Amino acid sequence: MKNYHTLLLVILSLVLTQCKENKDKKQNATEVEVVKSYGVDDFKTLPKIDVHVHINTLNSHMIDLARTNNIKLLNIAVDYPGSPLSIEEKQEISREHAKNHPDVFAFGSTFSLEGWDDPDWSDKVIAKLKMDFEKGANSIKTWKNIGMDFRDKNGDLVFLDHPKFDPIFDFLKNEGKIWMSHAGEPLNCWLPLDSMTVNNDRNYFRANPKYHMYLHPDLPSYQEQIDHRDNRAAKNPDLSLVAVHMASLEWSVDETAKFLDRFPNATVDLAERMSHTQYQSQRDREKVRDFFIKYQDRVLYGTDFGESDKTDPEELEAYMKEVWENDWKYFNTDQMISVPQLNTPVQGLALPKEVVDKIYYLNAKRVFPNAWE
Repeated sequence: MKNYHTLLLVILSLVLTQCKENKDKKQNATEVEVVKSYGVDDFKTLPKIDVHVHINTLNSHMIDLARTNNIKLLNIAVDYPGSPLSIEEKQEISREHAKNHPDVFAFGSTFSLEGWDDPDWSDKVIAKLKMDFEKGANSIKTWKNIGMDFRDKNGDLVFLDHPKFDPIFDFLKNEGKIWMSHAGEPLNCWLPLDSMTVNNDRNYFRANPKYHMYLHPDLPSYQEQIDHRDNRAAKNPDLSLVAVHMASLEWSVDETAKFLDRFPNATVDLAERMSHTQYQSQRDREKVRDFFIKYQDRVLYGTDFGESDKTDPEELEAYMKEVWENDWKYFNTDQMISVPQLNTPVQGLALPKEVVDKIYYLNAKRVFPNAWE
């Protein structure tokens, strides 16, 4: 009987020891996982790049704030109707900032559709872009006016895959420059306001009914806009493409993944589409988290911040800090976060450090080599 009791004590001791070891292993694994993600306090100390801002003023409020938060900026020029500044004026502003802040500020260019029906339109655009590149521009952006607004002399909409654009995109490839494409709009654009998924789309299209395609059923569909963009990308498969605003596939990380698989030289930026991603992660957090981990080399951080002569510096700073803080928490923690674009909180993804490093910095340095001195 004594031996029996001794055996029981030995077995019990072994069981307790094993339980403790399992508990310690589980605790250590949790600690390792926590260590693998950055904390909120790491934001300022780490280098970051925002590849999508619009600075159309010689004021440097945004640049100064970016520098104090260890952020470099890529300024994007846009050719949009009613702009108070010409493309050349925007380029002059960009060149001045690049001269004064080469460590923080880089810039791209764009081209005008004015004179589209002239037989030498493409040649004129190429000559203008060549000068812009010689003066420091590293990319061009095409905007949603191509496909949604601009019409030729016959009244027909002009799309990205029009042959007249072919020599321009061939020139970009030969020059080693980057094409930044804003094609179409979010899928919400084709829905009524009360069916849209995020508040920022609802507010934008309420204020800009011209671009609210639900109100214009006679115009091309969402899928037609995407198809024309993809046709252009297929025409120029070797061209480095940044499909901004999550490639206008913001509603589905599955569709974004298909786009990235189809076009190996493409990346996407997150500018003004974080809320759409967060909306998806409210419904399937692991799917969204897995997307960022799998495509960690193909995603660029961007905000779509803007500054003009009319911008209030205090309001700009408050807005930028709010966005930066919410975005950083979403990527780096598993906290529940309240954001103004969504009516209910969203849980952060707690991505690994190496993924965050790429999204916020390393991918942009690769896509835009030598952009920031």
